[in-house]
Amino acid sequence: MTQRNALLAIHLGALLFGLSGIFGKLAATTPNMIAGGRAFFAVLALSLAALLWRSRNAVRPSLRQMVLLILGGLLLGTHWVTFFEAVKISGVAIATLGFASFPAFTVLLEGLLFRERTRPSEFAMVGVVCVGLILVTPEFSLDSSATTGLLWAVLSGFLFALLSLLNRASTRGLDPVKAALYQNVAVLICFLPLAWPLLPSVRPVDWLWLAMLGIFCTGLAHSLFVASLRVLKARTTAVIFALEPVYGILFAWWLFSEQPTLRMLAGGMLIVSAIFVSARMAR
Repeated sequence: MTQRNALLAIHLGALLFGLSGIFGKLAATTPNMIAGGRAFFAVLALSLAALLWRSRNAVRPSLRQMVLLILGGLLLGTHWVTFFEAVKISGVAIATLGFASFPAFTVLLEGLLFRERTRPSEFAMVGVVCVGLILVTPEFSLDSSATTGLLWAVLSGFLFALLSLLNRASTRGLDPVKAALYQNVAVLICFLPLAWPLLPSVRPVDWLWLAMLGIFCTGLAHSLFVASLRVLKARTTAVIFALEPVYGILFAWWLFSEQPTLRMLAGGMLIVSAIFVSARMAR
């Protein structure tokens, strides 16, 4: 893969991740069913990717790593449920911007769990993200559906930050695609009992949206991300992934007429700018 192709791949991956909220809103079913269906199709897509990109030097996970991967699967599934709950309550734009707070949680949790020194610029990034989140909602009140949805989305971002740090501690030496496959299998096993009673009520068109979520927004997006990291620097990919909320908001505006207010745009600009600057400063 050339650098140009890697840049195209990472932009496509960010676009696909940004479309997760769109397909989640189109699927007229519960967040538990969305998480289970997404995991089912993701397992199919990631299994194919693992077969196509087999490595002769692949390392089998140890017992400790398998336990941590299963725990990661639980975090991943819960992250999906909270995110799609936010989409159902408050719309794609607010849910996507709330989830975009996860780098701020990552900074704080890294300092606590890994005892790494947090730079003043990173504390400033956390503060800017908090201000942006307050501006995202029309009124910050628990009686408002927008605020409730934002809180679900922020919880989703917190869980994703925990998942990222758990992966950092558990997947060292493992093939990233296979690690993602193991975690999605764990999600599928955990959510199958919750999703099974809902299967008769799922419309054929909803299966299409679940397939899009699992195959494209999970399997293909993750594979593109992994492939691009072989050519690009990690901080370059992080900067590009800061565009994920932008893609989600633009598609929600186009498809669902979720026109963002000036207050929401200002909050979104603060959040995306903080992520962008933090990624540029990362080493």
